[in-house]
Amino acid sequence: MLDTEITRLAAVRAGNQNEFAALIEPYRRELLAHCYRMLGSAVEAEDIVQETFLRAWRRLDTFQQPVSFRAWLYRIATNACLDTLDKQRRRTLPTLAYPAADPHSTMAPPIYDRVWLEPIPDEWLVQPESENPETRFSIRESVTLAFVAALQCLPPRQRAVLILRDVLDWPASETAELLTFTVSAVNSTLHRARRTLALHYQREERRPSLENTATRRLLERYVRAWETADVAGLLALLKEEATFVMPPWPAWYHGREDIRAFLEKDVFNNTPADYARLIPLRGNARPGFALYHWDIARAEYLPFAIQLLTIEGQSGQLADILNFVGAEFFPVFGLPPSLPASG
Repeated sequence: MLDTEITRLAAVRAGNQNEFAALIEPYRRELLAHCYRMLGSAVEAEDIVQETFLRAWRRLDTFQQPVSFRAWLYRIATNACLDTLDKQRRRTLPTLAYPAADPHSTMAPPIYDRVWLEPIPDEWLVQPESENPETRFSIRESVTLAFVAALQCLPPRQRAVLILRDVLDWPASETAELLTFTVSAVNSTLHRARRTLALHYQREERRPSLENTATRRLLERYVRAWETADVAGLLALLKEEATFVMPPWPAWYHGREDIRAFLEKDVFNNTPADYARLIPLRGNARPGFALYHWDIARAEYLPFAIQLLTIEGQSGQLADILNFVGAEFFPVFGLPPSLPASG
């Protein structure tokens, strides 16, 4: 443990409750990212981390060195995640669960029963001071939607072992202690997890930097197209085989022409030119936007969806527009509950 942690822990045990917040806060963001990888839900990750800190407070008298305080918190959080996963089905994305929809048909109703992956802000990522070059998956790669979706295909305890060993680079001995496994059990579980993950996960190609001038201009054109309800302008940014996805609706659309038909029929049909406002953000190692829609009754813009974009490196076009529809994601990204009318 760090000397500051030892001092603060002694102060808490002596009755200074204020020091407990200083003790736990340095680990909040990395625990949020860890629980997100386990659960595939940012909202649930926040709940689990709060529960972790509550359990830590209640059980502080059971904490003993030489276990580090960080490892102790990870044990509580991981076990809380495993308890949650025992009671629910795995999360996925519409593109992995359903065939592409016909834009001329009536959309299937939304599915709200905790079946979809959720977005997380890149602010949750805590980059280690010196990342081990032998680590199999980088911190940024480990929160991409493709990777998190593949993780959900693993049984919960295999998932925990793979995250601890191949993402967080924990030694087998510490992983075994956290999960009350033997070292040999950790190694065999990791082998099975890696084999299963390889069937469901293919590393994404390197994406263009947001500092790239062409990328910045593409994103500026994207904002302009949405905020002016310009279907043609939006389609011009898409590659031919682009996808448009919008959980909790299971329907998703594949190809520029089907996306055009859907946008014209269901999104921009008789839409005023100023019906939307976009705020830039980054989530799941992708560029994106918070999309607000105009509410006539309240005369302000209200949260509608978190949009994450995939920019194809070779063409410099949009390969995917993923819309996480729901106001519940906006507080996770620290976004305002509404936007005033412009002017």
